[in-house]
Amino acid sequence: MTVEPAPSTRYSNRPYAYALVGVVLLIITAWWNQDRIQPVTVGTVAPEFEVNDLDGGIVRLSDHTGDVVLVNIWATWCLPCLTEMPSMERLYREIGEDGFEIMAVSIDADLGKFDLAGRPGGDIRVFADSLGLTFPMLHDPSGGIERLFRTTGVPETFLIGRDGVIYKKVAGGTEWDAPQHKELIQRLLAAPK
Repeated sequence: MTVEPAPSTRYSNRPYAYALVGVVLLIITAWWNQDRIQPVTVGTVAPEFEVNDLDGGIVRLSDHTGDVVLVNIWATWCLPCLTEMPSMERLYREIGEDGFEIMAVSIDADLGKFDLAGRPGGDIRVFADSLGLTFPMLHDPSGGIERLFRTTGVPETFLIGRDGVIYKKVAGGTEWDAPQHKELIQRLLAAPK
């Protein structure tokens, strides 16, 4: 009778080597793309964007360079958006002087179409008219502004100073004509252009 030798109990180090190479590649990729993955938060420069107005024209953040700008990302199907819009209108009417602008960017799908979550596109003009809104209503059906500003939902709002820096970020609805918001906007308006 012949006895076979026991199979080798030697372990391979390859999985560890593959994992190490993967981690190194991930670090290199993150370092190489660090300008593209910076957070968009208070203290950072607001990213430039381009969206449509309701007549199909192009509007850019840079059109308001030197102004204090409230960038509000919202949708017609969003209940907190519906609730906060009247306070934005009151703020706009009270402070709507030269140097202050609201850019309300809807992420609704185009009218008659559906977004990726299956929600139908809302009629932004009808929405604005029903609330008596007079500030600019803008539209980005691609949702690119959400990715650019790295939002977590709607509404999400960014208050940008004359220097292009974000001074306040609010995720969720708020009363924009509350004293603390108006005081900050007035301070930003008092800053030199």
